[in-house]
Amino acid sequence: MFLRFFDALRSAGVPVSLREHLAFLAALDRDLAGRDVEALHALARACLVKDERHFDRFDRAFAEVFAGADSLAAALAEGAVDPEWLRKRVERGLSEEERAAIEALGGLDKLLETLRERLAEQKGRHEGGNKWIGTAGTSPFGAYGYNPEGVRIGQDGNRSFRAAKVWDKREFRDLDDQAELGTRAIKVALRRLRRFARTGAADELDLDGTVGATARQGWLDVQLRPERRNAVKVVLLLDVGGSMDGHVRICEELFSAARAEFKRLDHFYFHNCVYEHLWKDNRRRRTETTPTFDLLRGFPPDCRIVFVGDASMSPYEILSPGGSVEHMNREAGRVWLQRLVDRFPKIAWINPLPSAQWDWTPSIGMVRDLVGGRMYPLSLEGLEGAMRALAR
Repeated sequence: MFLRFFDALRSAGVPVSLREHLAFLAALDRDLAGRDVEALHALARACLVKDERHFDRFDRAFAEVFAGADSLAAALAEGAVDPEWLRKRVERGLSEEERAAIEALGGLDKLLETLRERLAEQKGRHEGGNKWIGTAGTSPFGAYGYNPEGVRIGQDGNRSFRAAKVWDKREFRDLDDQAELGTRAIKVALRRLRRFARTGAADELDLDGTVGATARQGWLDVQLRPERRNAVKVVLLLDVGGSMDGHVRICEELFSAARAEFKRLDHFYFHNCVYEHLWKDNRRRRTETTPTFDLLRGFPPDCRIVFVGDASMSPYEILSPGGSVEHMNREAGRVWLQRLVDRFPKIAWINPLPSAQWDWTPSIGMVRDLVGGRMYPLSLEGLEGAMRALAR
């Protein structure tokens, strides 16, 4: 198993050496991890990971090799958790007629009010049905069922992308800006947004100037000049988590290409829609945030703002205060988007979904209208169109 773990780490791009692996095995021989999977994870990471940028790759390789060997197993063995409550039931199949018969409760406020009532009334677990908080039913509250609009509780991922609120705490991961590009087409498309200028310290040899000055003076007169750089300032606002999980690879390629092409590049993360806070590190997104007003005040109006996201969310997240799936935002998402649009005339939204699918989700049309129609698909043609628009 541990040899397979070593291979998985190397395959995931974690630069682990044979000597480090042997040190890890020696620590295991001394029983430093005991029989606890959390201790094993901590010990392995301490021995095998030299840079925190590789933590996410390590975690994915660890989960792949040691899947199922988590602390929950101990809780089940001790009888502290009801296994029937945790077991995922076969997803309930509903016909189109049944789905059409299930009506939304009638607004976000009504949805949250009903949830408070259910929490006060319900005394135990529930499966199936259309009222209580449970699994595999048509209630607006719970997991692994179906309802056109509800609060997701106890489910490990998206299924229908219809939740108005998500109860569970979710962890997102940073995009890898060192991803190896499968094609150079993205970088070529981004090069359309270039405005070169010579700024900064004079640390580059000016050969023509040196020759001219030497000829005039009669002795060697070395001339220096600032390096010629792309002067365009770009801020990437990257949507992560939820429905964006299926687009991680292509977004990493875009992020990596942007790092290579734009020397004056900054980035922030958000989830679904921009609200009062952004963040730089998804591991610390609840403790180390950046007020969106800092972006509005701290960057010049000629800065290029590029959103990357599928704009797929509940309409409440755009239209309603308190509509965010993760917190009770005081102002609606459209208010913050409008502030960004008003502050930065050069703005574009890159959508990884094909443009033929944009009409399927109402929120995409709302976001597209808010950014003045400047939404482009994440394709070669779409990127070229976005860069041309930003370069005007």
